[in-house]
Amino acid sequence: MTGTQPDPPWWLVVLVGLVALGAVVHGPTWRVARNVVTIAHEGGHALTALLTGRRLDGIKLHSDTSGVTVSRGKPHGPGMVFTALAGYLTPPMLGLVFAALLSWGRITLMLWASLALLAGMLVMIRNAYGVLSVMVTGAVILGVSWLGNAQVQAGFAYLAALFLLFAGTRPVIELQRMRARQMAPSSDADQLAHLTGVPGLAWVGLFAFVALMALMAGGKLLAPDSSSFLPAFLSG
Repeated sequence: MTGTQPDPPWWLVVLVGLVALGAVVHGPTWRVARNVVTIAHEGGHALTALLTGRRLDGIKLHSDTSGVTVSRGKPHGPGMVFTALAGYLTPPMLGLVFAALLSWGRITLMLWASLALLAGMLVMIRNAYGVLSVMVTGAVILGVSWLGNAQVQAGFAYLAALFLLFAGTRPVIELQRMRARQMAPSSDADQLAHLTGVPGLAWVGLFAFVALMALMAGGKLLAPDSSSFLPAFLSG
């Protein structure tokens, strides 16, 4: 875990990047892959609640890819604001953290850190689908970490990081669509509007801004070095 691993070949980074993007833009695939985003979203709420001194009662994940995190504490104030804010920010920021680890060659560390986060979240899950969702995700990561060779591990790690980076924007777009149709009166953005007096649309804009900045920064970290593939094209 403390060692470094070699970067994957440029073609593998490009390939998994296309797969990650396809998983976000292709509707049927997105409906399945979005469960991973929900895990990160609710995990962000839960961890922030704990860090701000709130008492975490539990997390539920649902088959429609929605989720809810229940915590106790003051119904107002910084702790509640940061807890509500964390959900939509966590997937792209987690993708950026993963991208940083991968850019330093810490592939094994990134995979096992993911397992540790899932294990910590599992103890707070309060419904059967949530347990199943977290355990399946963890089993996939464990299988790749335990059985995959170096190239498989690298490809999977880059796929996970790029997926979270690409996936950061679509939930924000979906959120605003639902708000425009008045289908999400208790969304994170509207809760923040109630807590702070800042309009919900401004919070949606913040979510989108952070997701786009994380995508740009993470993409730069994970982009293959041009010197690794230009010779191949030139020689061809």
